[in-house]
Amino acid sequence: MEKSGIKALQLNMPVNGNDFVVHAAIVWDEQELILVDTGIPGQVDVIREAMAKEGFNLADLTKIIITHQDRDHIGSLPELVELFEGRVEVLAHEVGVPYIAGEIPLLKSKTLVPPVKVDTFLNDGDLLPVAGGLQVIYTPGHSPDHIALYHSPSKTLVTGDSLTSNEGVLMPPAANFTPDWATAIESVKKFGRLDIASVITYHGGVCTENLQERLADIVK
Repeated sequence: MEKSGIKALQLNMPVNGNDFVVHAAIVWDEQELILVDTGIPGQVDVIREAMAKEGFNLADLTKIIITHQDRDHIGSLPELVELFEGRVEVLAHEVGVPYIAGEIPLLKSKTLVPPVKVDTFLNDGDLLPVAGGLQVIYTPGHSPDHIALYHSPSKTLVTGDSLTSNEGVLMPPAANFTPDWATAIESVKKFGRLDIASVITYHGGVCTENLQERLADIVK
């Protein structure tokens, strides 16, 4: 395995007898192992098994980055934090902090979540010194706290829910779950200035073909 990198982490989460499939991400180097998003509640074993399949040990996790407050992204965060007894650092955009902390209800589900302390507040343009550099891109619209991540060494973009995909084709965000569509499209425009070779969408998986053309079509 390479000493540093980024890859999609497919989570097949059981819901009502079916698999709810999402694609989180893992970022690693010789000092750090980072999970991006945590699925719905109750998925610690699913995450552990998915990481093992990719050659990683959940016990080595050092950080968890949350792209936004939706329940299918933060659901297993409280369980992971409890498992590590405070030894894992939680990072999220500052707008999302009161939701993750259980101080106010999540915007879409209208529920309070078990409180988690966010250790590091992320802002647009932050460059995290991991795996050769991980850039934070503030991408509100799908939710007011939404961020994407760009790994410049591999030219990989982690979109969260700011984009989706279908069978390897990059697609717009899900309209019925994106309350501020105009802002969401403005956020997608930010990706046009990046040199992108691969995109990890949470809903849909990895895309590598016709990326700039699809981005141009989406913002139209």
